[in-house]
This record gives sequence, structure tokens and C-alpha cells, in this order.
Amino acid sequence: MSATALAVVLSLLSAVAYAAAAVAQERLAARLSGSGVLRLLGSAAWWVSVALNASGAVLHVVALKYGPLTVVQPLGALTLVAAVPMGARLAGRRVSAVEWRGTAFTLAGLAALLVTASGPAPDEVLGVTEAVAVAGSAAVLIGALARPGTRPGLRHAGASGIASGVGSALTQTVTVAATDATGQLLSVQVVGVALLVAVFASGGLLLSQTAYRGGLGAPLAVVTLSNPLAASVIGICVLGERLQGGTAGVLLAVTGALLASWGVVQLSRTPSVGRPALPPEPETPVPRPPRPGHLTPL
Repeated sequence: MSATALAVVLSLLSAVAYAAAAVAQERLAARLSGSGVLRLLGSAAWWVSVALNASGAVLHVVALKYGPLTVVQPLGALTLVAAVPMGARLAGRRVSAVEWRGTAFTLAGLAALLVTASGPAPDEVLGVTEAVAVAGSAAVLIGALARPGTRPGLRHAGASGIASGVGSALTQTVTVAATDATGQLLSVQVVGVALLVAVFASGGLLLSQTAYRGGLGAPLAVVTLSNPLAASVIGICVLGERLQGGTAGVLLAVTGALLASWGVVQLSRTPSVGRPALPPEPETPVPRPPRPGHLTPL
């Protein structure tokens, strides 16, 4: 099995783990809406979602060892594809035609992206100076998105996706150092990058938990798009990764990105993928004004 094929398989397993974690987080957010961090820490369901996220992260880290960011990160969109049937099953309903159509568009777009992004195992990773610069720029952007204001769910979802994408790029640096024969794993620089990974991973997890308070579909769609976008920008602009096929490859990649984006939009039309529909609230009768000459009892 080639390095790229192994990275794809590991990324698929990672997407399933992340999807299960997202559904668990959304259902927990529905029960504990408005709760603080301390109540989350006291919930067994929260720790289950953390364990699922950790499993997905480990698989993702190994995938980054064998495949470039431009291959591994787009496959994160399969998290949304896997979350749809999982959430529907838990909610006791069937997957809708819109959701199946969104799944098909997403898979077609990802196939086109993989054809153009497939390349050798990564030989360039972020240096310490580059890692600090990327982390600082990302922190400013995440802080701007996470500020109080309108539509916090979607903004927090975008911030969570960026945090995860940057964390993946930083993780790749640590992973390569861990398997390097020069013994630089315990160097001060590598330990510092590892701490940055922990900060971005924790921040992304808490931001996604906040975003899922309004449902799973739209926030998870935003996370799904912003995560590979952030990582791909780093891979292409900083690490020098390139698309395959020249001009034709770029056109195919753009087409694939548009198809995948449209598929994600279709999937996001179900506002609460994992949450069962609530019964309609009873209508409150509107009091009628008293008729002329009619005495209103005290």
C-alpha cells in the first residue's frame, strides 16, 4: 500500500471517530444548553466525546505522517457525511433525500480533490519560527471570530475549524520530529510546538461544543469547510505543497471544491442532525377585549 493510500484509509477512520464525537457533543449541548465548563467536566457523556475526539486525532496524526496536508485535510469533510446517518439513527428517523444528495456531491468533490492533491509523503514541515508565526496569526483570527455578538454558533464553528486546521499543521511538525533519527523530539522547540498543539486542540474542542448549542448541521458544515481551508492555506503558502496536473489540475480542484462545498451546504439544511424533533408548543389563547357595556370581573 502506498503512503498516500495509507493516509486516506487512516483519514477515513479518523472521520468516523470525529463524526461520532460531533453527534455526542451536539446531543450533550442540547441537554446542557447554557451550562458552563465545570458542568461539562462533570458529565460522563462529555468525556466519551473527548475520548472519541482523541481517537480521531491519533488516527489523523498518523495520517499526516504519510500524506500531505492537501490530501489529509479535505478528507475531514467525510466527518459530516458520516455524522448524517449516525445522527438520523439516534434521532429515530430516516436520512432525507436532501441529505443523500449532499453526501453524493461531497464525495464527488472529494474524489476530484484527491486526484489533484495526491502526492508523496510530506518532506517539509513548519519550522519553529514558522510555527510560532502561524499560531500567532491564527490566534488573532480565532479571537475575532469568538468574540460576543450575533450568530455566535457559526462564528465559533469557523474558529473551531481554523483551530483544528492549524493544530494539524503543528502536529505534523511534532510527528516528523518524533520519528526523526536525530533525536530532536525532546528539544525545547519541539516541546513548545507540542504545547501549541494542545492549546489549539483544546480550544477547537470547546469552541465546537459552544457552536453545537444551535444544532449540528450548519455548525458542523462550517467546521468541515474551515478546517481543510486553513490547513491547505498553510500547506500551499508556507510548506510549498502543490496541486498535481498543472492548469487542468487546478481547474479540477476548483470544480471539486465547489462540488464538495455545495454538498456540505445541502447537508447543513438539516439544522439538528442528531437531535430528535421536538413536539410543537401549544398555542397560547389571545385574550379578547371586553365588549362595550360588559363588566370585567376583578
